[in-house]
Amino acid sequence: MKNKVNLKYIIFLIISLLMIYGIWYFNNSIKTSEYINPEIVATHYNGANFVASETCLECHADIYSSHLKTAHFNTSSTAEKSHIKASFNEGTNELNLKGVKLKMLEENDEYFQVSQPKFGDVSTTKSKIDIVVGSGVKGQSYLSWQDEHLIQLQASYFQPTGSWVNSPNFPDYSLTRKVDDNCLKCHVTFAKNESESGIGNSYDRSKMILGIDCQRCHGPSEKHVKYHRENPETVIGEFIDSYESYTRQQRLDACAVCHSGLQGQQIKGNPFSFLAGDTLSLYSKNYKNVNSKIKLDVHGNQMGLLSESECFVNSPKMDCLTCHDPHKNQRADTNIFNSKCLTCHESNKVNSVAKSHIHDNQQNCVSCHMPLVPSEVMKLKLENDFEEIPVYIRTHLIGVYN
Repeated sequence: MKNKVNLKYIIFLIISLLMIYGIWYFNNSIKTSEYINPEIVATHYNGANFVASETCLECHADIYSSHLKTAHFNTSSTAEKSHIKASFNEGTNELNLKGVKLKMLEENDEYFQVSQPKFGDVSTTKSKIDIVVGSGVKGQSYLSWQDEHLIQLQASYFQPTGSWVNSPNFPDYSLTRKVDDNCLKCHVTFAKNESESGIGNSYDRSKMILGIDCQRCHGPSEKHVKYHRENPETVIGEFIDSYESYTRQQRLDACAVCHSGLQGQQIKGNPFSFLAGDTLSLYSKNYKNVNSKIKLDVHGNQMGLLSESECFVNSPKMDCLTCHDPHKNQRADTNIFNSKCLTCHESNKVNSVAKSHIHDNQQNCVSCHMPLVPSEVMKLKLENDFEEIPVYIRTHLIGVYN
């Protein structure tokens, strides 16, 4: 009888241990599966999946951390205090234009623009600031969701004056501007437009990836992340685009999609259809491509200006990465850019070019040969000013200037 009791006890104990192990294994297998399969935050038009940019931190901590400080990554963000450069304090939060008065308010950690026209219907409109566009180096503009539609607000921040201004190319009366793919494509990694053409301004809010993150240049990364989580011993990147494998034109195209003008002639898909590694001319073209008489503006067409520079024409291997490291904030670092110039231009030869102008290692090559130039298309109006003032941007037409 005692043996039977002991046997029942042993069987019960075994079953209990198996159940505990089963529960433990089930829970841990779920956790493992959740880890192996990253959360999908958006799907590209080609079917590839984007993941949260933070996943890159797991294996590329140094690059990821330095990229967070770049103007690329900070070119759009949520409307939080740490991201907004402009002042909402009384006395500095109003913009009085010819046809409209604007007041910027902060309420319970949320930010608003109150617009009151001076003519016709003078009722006020209160719009919430939802998205900040611009890193703040030159300035910032602000976007607002109207249901699922995205609009640009009238007031912008201009860093050189530290004040609110009329948004670039806005009239001085009350206006809302629709924001479509051509506006967004250079400020967000991906946005899912309800219109396949990308012309409309209705978006899936949950599928918008703010800032230019790693995937904008290296492609949607779900397969890459999943593979390397399953194979942590593998050191060669799989299912990810490498710039080393690109042709020169592919490397240029990856930058040109945003830095060669509006690319207003859409040939295939929409402005977000192109991915790095593709051929840009198959997707869109700049009007400059078909009309050589069009003057290139310094705003947004760095690629067009660079391609007309003697440095570029006479350097078969030169591309944007020759001078720029997109993973780092190099802005205003004179030594870095001087050293880039001197990889091709020897100091002794440069010094002998003009006896009246002595070059040395302390000088800023860029300030003389790539000066700040007023944009013809990027203009804005300050309060009480009758004329628009241009935004000054560094030209990429490398040359000898007076």
